Amino acid sequence: MERLASDPRIEAAFRIIEEIEPRTMEDLVTITEIPAPPFMEDERAEAYVEMLRDAGLDDVSRDDEGNVIGVRPGTVGDRVIVVSAHLDTVFPEGTDVTVEFRGDTLFAPGVGDDSRGLAMLLAVVRAMEQAEIETEQDVWFVGTVGEEGLGDLRGVKHLFREGGPQIDAFLSVDGPGDDRVINQALGSLRYRVTFSGPGGHSWGDFGMVNPAHAQGLAVQLFTDRAREFVASGPRTSYNVGRQGGGTSVNSVPVDVWMEVDMRSIDPDRLQGIGELFRETMHEALDRYNARHEEGPHLTVELDRVGDRPSGEIAPDEPLVQRAMAAAAWFGGEPSLERSSTDSNVPISLGIPAATVGRGGVGGGAHSLDEWWLNEDGHIAIQRTLLLVVAEAGLASESD
Repeated sequence: MERLASDPRIEAAFRIIEEIEPRTMEDLVTITEIPAPPFMEDERAEAYVEMLRDAGLDDVSRDDEGNVIGVRPGTVGDRVIVVSAHLDTVFPEGTDVTVEFRGDTLFAPGVGDDSRGLAMLLAVVRAMEQAEIETEQDVWFVGTVGEEGLGDLRGVKHLFREGGPQIDAFLSVDGPGDDRVINQALGSLRYRVTFSGPGGHSWGDFGMVNPAHAQGLAVQLFTDRAREFVASGPRTSYNVGRQGGGTSVNSVPVDVWMEVDMRSIDPDRLQGIGELFRETMHEALDRYNARHEEGPHLTVELDRVGDRPSGEIAPDEPLVQRAMAAAAWFGGEPSLERSSTDSNVPISLGIPAATVGRGGVGGGAHSLDEWWLNEDGHIAIQRTLLLVVAEAGLASESD
């Protein structure tokens, strides 16, 4: 890594990154102030297409899922290296995303997660273009859709779909810090469960089947059994995160629903708790209906609304080693960690992948009070450029 970092072209790129910091901050504000709610990334995506072109890429387009893909061809071009950040935010339509400056600190929903990552990619492109850096392999600069929440990694799943484009290595810029290297994917299963019945009046129809009562039984059965399931083995979790339904306090609801999140570091354990959950929901329904021999019975519907795969890329994988070496070269103390990011998908497929942080200082992610301070923020951009070139190979000046 030291040899690569001391190449005059890389040194020039590092200087350029520092020189264009004001432009990078302008890009951050521009991106942040374009709303990108879940499943509504189009406006930001179209703007990002033009921003990548302005940064120096000629071949920029959107795929069928909505991802933005900017291609920087290599001199050899028999491998494809993707470096990405996600376009979407967690915030619903109508959220005020105006950036407020308080001294040097920027406040706005989504200013860090992942607007900063998108701005970093633009800076990497500009520095590579201005320093006339050529790589041996193709590099794709990608803004993905659907990373957050119920987006369920739909953008990156589309990239890695069966019959999709050849991608040989994947790098995501997401999350805080300079030293974290995410090579372990935290998998999750998410369900929306709906118990339904005829509904009625709380007094006049008392005794008829009640979806809320059945759901309560289902939660109790599942949590009792899940507690035993997670007591041993690879770490696994479960959470009933949201519940709703009904029309009034004096009405038997027609339907009630809940959303449940289950996570595990181990693919088999994740599937195991998912199977336990599904079996328990149907058992709860059967038990409840058995208590009501007369009249209509309840039904239950299970909709899987999230399926994020788990897995791990070995620490000795060259991409992981390069990510750690790049962080260490800038004086960091790199650590290998686990998280849920766009890298989950390629990791689960055994494709070399890692997620690295946005650098700088920030906080309040996923809140209306999210903030970002560009304290040594250029280091994260320089580190990302160094890692991308290391993975894609620096072409000789004679190529």
